Amino acid sequence: MEKENTNWYQSVAAVCIRKGKVLLARHTYGGGKGKLIIPGGYVELGETPEDAVKREFMEETGIEIQPTGVIGVRFNCKDWYVIFAADYVSGQAHSDGDENSEVIWMDVDEAQSRDDVPDLTKVLIRKALLAGALELTPYKGLNAPYSLYSIPE
Repeated sequence: MEKENTNWYQSVAAVCIRKGKVLLARHTYGGGKGKLIIPGGYVELGETPEDAVKREFMEETGIEIQPTGVIGVRFNCKDWYVIFAADYVSGQAHSDGDENSEVIWMDVDEAQSRDDVPDLTKVLIRKALLAGALELTPYKGLNAPYSLYSIPE
């Protein structure tokens, strides 16, 4: 779980909805212990947020995803947290046996009504169901890798 090259000030997560179901993981530690939350984690040094969320999803759930846009960003005085909408690519959902005790596809309506799904996860599921997201916008710039998410044209 802990790595030397972890950037403890940058974290990512994604909402992956497939056939009316959202992928959730029951956390085994911290403030989310026992709760079903969207998968995610910390960015490693030198890693883009997109690569980090794909890696975290695969490590924690066995599911390969493709981020499609940014649906939320949370800032506070010590760190930031970027939340992506993501498409399912492949894989069978399973627990990593460490950071979570189960990984399940849950009906989005059921997730909204359960007490073991935190409010932040519920809000992000609702946002993912909306029609818009900031989308990856190509541009030529310095200091690659880089990414710009902006309002769709």
